[in-house]
Order: sequence, then structure tokens, then C-alpha cells
Amino acid sequence: MQGIVTTRLVSADVKVGPPLMHCPPSFSGKARHPRAGRGNVLWVLVITALVIIGLSVTLLRRGSSVATQSDQTLTMYTAAGMRMAVEKIADQYEQEYGTRINLQYGGSNTLLNQMQVNKFETADLYLAADDFYTDKAVALGLAAEVLPIGHQRPVIAVRKDQTKEIRSLVDLLREDVSVAVANPDQAAIGKATKQSLESINVDGTTRWSQLESAVTEHGVFKPTVNDVANDIKLGAVDAGIIWETTVAMPLYRDELHAIAVPELEGDPNLISVAVLNSSTQPTAALRFARYLTAREKGLPIFAEFGARPIEGDVWEEQPQMNFYCGAVNRRVVEDVVDRFQEREGVDINTIYDGCGILTGRMKTIERQQTELGFPDVYLACDVYYLENVRDWFQEAANVSDVEIVIAIPKGSDVVQTPDDLVKPGVRVAIGQPEQCTIGALTRRMLDEEGLYEQLMHKQSQPDEVVVEKSSSALLVPDVVTGHVDAAVAYITDVLANEHDVDIVRFTSPLNRAVQPFSIAKSSDHKYLARRLFREIVASPEAFEAAGFHFRMADDTSTATPESSAP
Repeated sequence: MQGIVTTRLVSADVKVGPPLMHCPPSFSGKARHPRAGRGNVLWVLVITALVIIGLSVTLLRRGSSVATQSDQTLTMYTAAGMRMAVEKIADQYEQEYGTRINLQYGGSNTLLNQMQVNKFETADLYLAADDFYTDKAVALGLAAEVLPIGHQRPVIAVRKDQTKEIRSLVDLLREDVSVAVANPDQAAIGKATKQSLESINVDGTTRWSQLESAVTEHGVFKPTVNDVANDIKLGAVDAGIIWETTVAMPLYRDELHAIAVPELEGDPNLISVAVLNSSTQPTAALRFARYLTAREKGLPIFAEFGARPIEGDVWEEQPQMNFYCGAVNRRVVEDVVDRFQEREGVDINTIYDGCGILTGRMKTIERQQTELGFPDVYLACDVYYLENVRDWFQEAANVSDVEIVIAIPKGSDVVQTPDDLVKPGVRVAIGQPEQCTIGALTRRMLDEEGLYEQLMHKQSQPDEVVVEKSSSALLVPDVVTGHVDAAVAYITDVLANEHDVDIVRFTSPLNRAVQPFSIAKSSDHKYLARRLFREIVASPEAFEAAGFHFRMADDTSTATPESSAP
């Protein structure tokens, strides 16, 4: 790089001479003065350095430039039935970004078994024809993130010119019909077929047992769905059970015909891709996984090959997402967001503030009819402030709750019960109800106790101190610095200052704030937001250590803010 730049700078095209001609006399001198030569060299070096710095900054800003990606190779274990779609997407990705994708094919379960046996083999991604296998990879500690792609169902496939009048599953049991079925222990299509037919009982046996006997007697079990499809295409068997996506492949679509039968029309199987823990380049692996599952990149190609894709996120090399987070959650969330950004290679604009202020911003954005700056995700301090913007968000998941207490200076006995807050001369800090959740919840709780109106009356008196703060984070510092005698605050903020403050507790059942996480309906990055959610709830011990009560189920791997939403 430097040699090329220097050559250009000293060429006749660049003309490095004129700036020296306009230097002050003390730097120009006579044409043959020794300093003139040194001046030329100095200017060349300075300009060269500036150009190199400029180019370097440009390359750094282009986070996925050829310089950073062209030397990368990612290895992906791929379900054989997805071969044609994945090869097309991988070729397109390499053309756009220079990253090579090394594809290794097999049955979904065969590949999973291979990963279990070769735990120390470096691979980056695993694409399975059924999310049963990617979920199992996560459970086995082989994979981390799982990204959905699309749905598919098993169908009976026959040659279009077949003459045996095969129209139903029962026809596959006839002695004059030879059948190919994928091995359930090797391929996802085999497992899906077995699972569907085992639930159907006929004359004291299952449809799967009947089909298994028929295949054993006058058919064949194959290791992959493509092997089954090839046998049908070549006429080696009369029929087989394969994915509807396989029939749609250009390799088969002109010769094979799909027969949908009710026995196989249960819940569709979900094609998905997982990032493997063996990957030494997880950020690059996640970038390609996002490309595979992006609505305008990989998903249309999967649809072209017969899959019914999910909605998918919008493709961005380095996605940007807005995260509005109530101030009470900052202590737990901040480190998680930093780790998530680094691993995913994304930018998350996290705004911590009182929830009244955050929801006020949302309403302003909505009134202006622009989505610019509207949050993709919102972790509120309490459900109270999510209700204010409920129409703009999907169903929420309640992550945690936190106790509301009174913070007093260490060793103080000025405030011993909530009733003492309204005594003359007691200086008090509370949240501002219109700006932050702690303020709204304090008002509700003290109102129930018959104390809020008295406290507001006290605030109106000239010799009394009752201050209202815009954020929960500003309350305990007033106690620590001696500005007030008591503050109604979250216990999480109090525990962070436990050497300086003591706690007085409320007995009211309203002394809890519940923190809901929700994804905006308007977000173009719903799946990215879900992965952030899973990362946040993956460490319940962090919530407990900070003073929260963690509310999520023990198994957080499948928890989502809205289970039925895209």
C-alpha cells in the first residue's frame, strides 16, 4: 500500500512542487539550497502519511470491506436437501463480500453426530432441515445462536410419468410398489416422517410400522433426502417421501410430482441455521447467518427452491438497532449489550433514561410520522410505562421485578417507617411521576397508604424539602451526599451504595416494579432483537446479584417476548 501511494505522489500527475513554491522565504531559498531538497522530501512524507491515514480510516469504516473479508473462509455443515439453495446463496455472498463458504453435506442427524464425534474440528455453521437438530446442537453445547429460515413439509414424490396410480400413503404399502424412505437416524426427512406416522394407529399398529415393513420388504432406506429423490428420478423405486422443497429443485421439478397427504400435514418443519461454538470467527459466521436469513438476500432464494420463508430481518452488513432501556435496568444490561455488539458485529444505540421520558420520545416520533429513532426494543422499568405505548409493541416478556424501598443515610434514625416521610423537617427525594417509573409507582403506593397527598402538601411549604427527580438513578446519590434524609428508590440502586445507606422497607403489596421486554412492531430487526433478549436473560445470576428477582423460566433458550410473532 505505501509503495503504491508514494509512487503516485512523486509522479508528474500529482505535482508536489507548487506548495513549496508558495512557502515563506525562510523555507524556499535558492533552487539548489540544501534545504530545498529536504523541503521536497518533507512535503512528500507529510502528504504520503496523510493519504495513508485517510485510506486506513476509510478501510476501517468499511467494516466488511474486501480487505477484512476476502481472506475469510467459513465452513458450514449443510442438510443435503438444501444444497442447491445454499450453494446459490453462498456464491452470491462470495461475489458481494469475498468470503468463501466451504459447504459439507449430509443428513441433518448424520452431521450432528459428526459434530459430536469430532468436537475439536473447526466449523462455523450448521444448517439443518429441521430445527429439532439445531436446538439439540444448542442443548449439547455444540451451538450458540439459532436463526430460523423457513418451513417445509414431507410429501410423497413420484415420477410424473408413473403408471401405478399412486395417490395416497396406503398405496405405498402395496406389494407392487417399491418405496424409498430416508433413514430416521440419519436425515431430518426420515425423522419427520416417522414422527408423523407413529401417531397414527391402524388395526393395532402404527402407520410408521406398516411403512417400515413395506420399505424393508420391497423398498430401501437412504441416508439423505437427495438419495431418495435420485432413486425416484432414476426409476429405481416407484415412490418415496421427500421434502416439498426437494421436489421444487430444478434438478427434480420437471420429472417429479408431489402428492400432499393428510398423514404428513402436521406442523411444518423449520429449516434453521446455527452458529457453532467451535467457530474461531463467530462474528463472520453470524454475518453470513444473517445474510442467509435476510428477507431480500437468502430468503427469496430459499423460496425459489420451494421453502416457505419466514419474514426475516432487513439485510445490513452492520445492522443498527435502537434500544430504549429504563434506567433501573442499566446495571445488568450495559455489559450484556457491549458483549452482544462485539459478537454480532452490530451497533446498538442504547438510551437509558426515565421511562416517562423514553415513552414521551416515542410519542413525539410517532406524531412526526417517522420511524427514525424509534426503538426496536424497549426494556421498561415497569409494565406501567409499557402500557402507555402498548399499541406499538408486540407482546412482552416479564424479565424481572425489583423492590421499592426507602434509602436513608447509614446509621440514621430520622426515618424508621414510611409514615416518617411526611413529618416536618424530614427532607425527602422521590421520582417525578410523569418522567420516570419510580415516580409513578411511588405515587401509586403512597396514595394507597394515604401519604402522597400529605407529602405533596409538605412540598408546597417554604421550609420543607421534597425534591422530585427525573430518573431513578438520581435518587440515592442525594442520600449519599446528605442532601436529603430519605429517598424512595429501587433496592438495586440502594445495594450499589450499601456502605453509605441503610434500608427501610414498605409492607405494601404495591412495592414492586416489573420489567417487561418487548420488540417494536415496526422493527426491521425482530430476530436480531430476539437474540439480544436471549442474551439478556441468559444470566439470571447477574439479575439476582444486582438485587432483582429474576422471573423468567429456568429454560431461557426458547423464551421469546412474543412466541407467535415473527
